[in-house]
Amino acid sequence: MVLLLDTHVLLWTLDAPERLPQDIAAQIESPETTVYFSAASIWEIAIKTALGKVDFQYSPEDIAQAAKDTGLVELPVSAAHAAKVARLPLHHRDPFDRLLIAQILLLPAQLITADSVLPPYSELVRLI
Repeated sequence: MVLLLDTHVLLWTLDAPERLPQDIAAQIESPETTVYFSAASIWEIAIKTALGKVDFQYSPEDIAQAAKDTGLVELPVSAAHAAKVARLPLHHRDPFDRLLIAQILLLPAQLITADSVLPPYSELVRLI
């Protein structure tokens, strides 16, 4: 199984795993699952931190390093990912979420999210 964690699910995985449903936590921890975090999530965290929109004590660098230390695999943003965004329907206007959708479609992978606006994009979106 291949998973990509939405930004908030990445943060829960690293700092509040009790917020994850048990089946999702088990899949993330399974050695048979490849779990990605996107460079787009780190970019989103960096922007929101710089704007003062988040109230936690972690830097984007710390989050990226913790994700790697936990065994998550960094997924860079490629030109193909960026280009795919142009062909997505406008179910949602958040540029970070749209980029994550493009990434799962091209990998392919399941996107683990709590964002109820994302499932219309694909059956690869898994709402928790």
